[in-house]
Amino acid sequence: MSLATKVLGETTLKMVVNYANKNPEKGIQSLLNLAARIPFDPVYREMVRDAEKAFQNKNNNWYQLFMRFFREAHPRVRERLFTNMFLNAWFLGVPKQREMSEKLGVNIPFALLVDQTSRCNLRCTGCWAGDYSKEQELNYTTFVRICGEARELGIYFIVISGGEPLMNKDVILRLAARYPDMVFHVYTNGTLIDDRFAEEVARLGNIAFAISLEGFRENTDKRRGQGVFDRVMKAMDTLHKAGVIFGFSATYTRYNTEEVGSEEFWDLMIKMGCTFGWYFTYIPIGRDINLDMMATPEQRAFMYRQVQRFRKTKPIAVIDFWNDGEAVNGCIAGGRRYLHINAAGEVEPCAFVHYATDNIKNISLLEALKSPLMQAYQKRQPFNSNMLRPCPIIDNPEALAEIVAETGARSTQINSNGGASELAKKLRDYSRAWGREADMLIESKQKAKALRKVVEYANIFYYHKSS
Repeated sequence: MSLATKVLGETTLKMVVNYANKNPEKGIQSLLNLAARIPFDPVYREMVRDAEKAFQNKNNNWYQLFMRFFREAHPRVRERLFTNMFLNAWFLGVPKQREMSEKLGVNIPFALLVDQTSRCNLRCTGCWAGDYSKEQELNYTTFVRICGEARELGIYFIVISGGEPLMNKDVILRLAARYPDMVFHVYTNGTLIDDRFAEEVARLGNIAFAISLEGFRENTDKRRGQGVFDRVMKAMDTLHKAGVIFGFSATYTRYNTEEVGSEEFWDLMIKMGCTFGWYFTYIPIGRDINLDMMATPEQRAFMYRQVQRFRKTKPIAVIDFWNDGEAVNGCIAGGRRYLHINAAGEVEPCAFVHYATDNIKNISLLEALKSPLMQAYQKRQPFNSNMLRPCPIIDNPEALAEIVAETGARSTQINSNGGASELAKKLRDYSRAWGREADMLIESKQKAKALRKVVEYANIFYYHKSS
């Protein structure tokens, strides 16, 4: 592609995005038509085709979600988030990531997950980050460098976690102001959100929040602390009134899966103003490791079916980080589509893989992507031919033990808890049990698909015979 053609294409795309911002009902069709011509990966092209079909029907739940975003979002949020996410991160960012990958000989991910601080105002049972040193913070200067290097590589989507990142609100606001063309997606417990902060976020326009909870009041307060559920509801109200985009983040365990996977929970989240949601399954890492907290194989299968079911009818975009492995060809960590930098600067393959060989304070982001740890991780992906078994921790535990042994990666926790090989032994029976359940899920899907094809052929035969 010539430089002139590329510039013309980007200019046209920006014009269409601006048109969609001002005239969403008509503009989205123009945007999707243009997106269909961009050389995305097959999975992205399929998403665009599905979106084109969805937006032809005003009763479609995805159409309703899109229009809800334009109706409820603050004008600045609507302009910045829509432009940064769809134009910069996807339409321009993904092709640039591919171009830079080929040029530099290393995979460039879609997103970075960075912990600004390890401090937190809550003490949740089984916190995945609970065994990091609490004194660690990534200074603003280092964070600025990371974002700048990311943007040069075509990465415009920065996820911020902790600890509780809103312990340092000023850092988040300064980053968003410094990089107005990037998306900052913040995972938070929600308890520190107030009117003044929400108004400032709306003014900037390029910050979105995922607010953690464990279901309804009893389960949330039991794990997170008395009164936290009500504070989360208040935070959602505050953000909704300010026109800030937000969603929920729920970890399903043995004790709350049926609740967070219920229709009542989805409906409450929609009512509160959530436009998206994240599901995570409990991983025995961090503070208070307890294998009994893990969702059973049957509960993971239940959650898979519930998400597939409600996606067809509910106006909310929900992702199940484990059960959506089919859509992204397994595990996306290890620098494939994202990596994790904790508050100490340690570069980890995943938020739940607490091992590192390098620290971002001493190397560039590009060097971190080339590290032996990321390369060892990527050469084993996908970790299983069944994409419902994507994880090298709980689904293929021997894989993580091999990676750590091969690279000599060090534990980034205060307590190593016996190391990766010891954890693999503890999770072996669980991984095998889920393996059987996951294989049955795939088999049942294949049978259902084959049956639909038989019915389709039968209908065609009947039609021709009747004619």
